[in-house]
Amino acid sequence: MRTPSLRSYLEFALDAAWQAGRITLGYFQTDLVTQRKADNSEVTLADRQAEEKLRELIGRYWPDHGIIGEEFGSQPAGSRLTWILDPIDGTRSFVHGVPLYSMLIALVDGETPLLGVIHLPALNETVYAAQGAGCYWNGRRAHVSAVDRLSDAVLLASEPAAFAEHGKDGAWQRLVAATPIHRTWGDGYGYALVATGRAEIMLDPAMHLWDCGPLLTILQEAGGVLTDWQGRATIYGGNAIGTNRLLFKQTMKLVREAEGGG
Repeated sequence: MRTPSLRSYLEFALDAAWQAGRITLGYFQTDLVTQRKADNSEVTLADRQAEEKLRELIGRYWPDHGIIGEEFGSQPAGSRLTWILDPIDGTRSFVHGVPLYSMLIALVDGETPLLGVIHLPALNETVYAAQGAGCYWNGRRAHVSAVDRLSDAVLLASEPAAFAEHGKDGAWQRLVAATPIHRTWGDGYGYALVATGRAEIMLDPAMHLWDCGPLLTILQEAGGVLTDWQGRATIYGGNAIGTNRLLFKQTMKLVREAEGGG
């Protein structure tokens, strides 16, 4: 039996994201009841049904693959391949009827990312990439911007208050002072903006694996950089910094100075 190609996995991921995304749209901008999980984050029926759909599709087509999902935890793999799923990244946006939520899908071999998908159902946008195959935005090749000065950069974050909560407010304030435009177009949408050249820097002081799964592949294939706050190119660092490549060193210099290593 022939081993499926990376292209086959990516085509599957794109179709699965579209199918599960349609489920979320059925609940979007409705009087949806929210619940609180143990970590006090919000969850809805849409989150759960969308992840159930993704798991159903993976089980049907790739039954030996593992799964790590935000809502239903880990399912052991019979192979080295594991899917990482976040059915609604930006649940707060979703429940407030804001169309900036996304669905995140990644495939890893061991701990090596192979592909990533950021699907934005309410915007009808998808940014996706596979290792060595480039990054695409709704079928068009995507690239990070050519901005090379912080004084011209767009800086994004999900929750500015979270930087102080996680002891990183000094770095955030230094970057705010160095850049002219600051927006909370965050979560997966922020990284999609960096990958497609519409923003230059996106920061998160705390990330779960499912929040970060597709980002390394997408940013790298778009010509950018995705690291943790120590500058390591990983989705397992518990936080993330995404930049166009030209601003990475300038960004990290301010981060390290704020954390006493500059």
